Amino acid sequence: MNRSGVVDLPLHGGTAPYWLVKRMKGLAHAMFGLIVDDYGVDGLIEKLADPLWFQSLSCVLAYDWHSSGTTTVVCGVLKSVIVPEEFGIGIAGGKGKASKNTLSDIDVIGDKMGFSDSKIEELKYASRISAKVDNACV
Repeated sequence: MNRSGVVDLPLHGGTAPYWLVKRMKGLAHAMFGLIVDDYGVDGLIEKLADPLWFQSLSCVLAYDWHSSGTTTVVCGVLKSVIVPEEFGIGIAGGKGKASKNTLSDIDVIGDKMGFSDSKIEELKYASRISAKVDNACV
């Protein structure tokens, strides 16, 4: 399937309303349980990596602001509802102060998932190098 086009994603200030985030969390938890059951962890990661699917997820979760805040809000919601022991996947880091906890988040998730020390260090390295690339691109 050939996909092409342009999307205007304006930057909006402020925060998502608490009542909306609460609803998004309940829906996201139920949806991701079904997705992992049907497609497995690899299928879930493949879906999350698709920018069109991710934008659609945002809309399905009722976050109807089509802006740069979509990624931040949806990732925050997913981090809060995806429990590594339950889903077989964990989310580390975040925006602002949460970004400073990425490496410790990886430690916690790695311990919960039973990863070896070398695997945890490999994930930390991948996190650090991708952050450097991200900063260099900005």
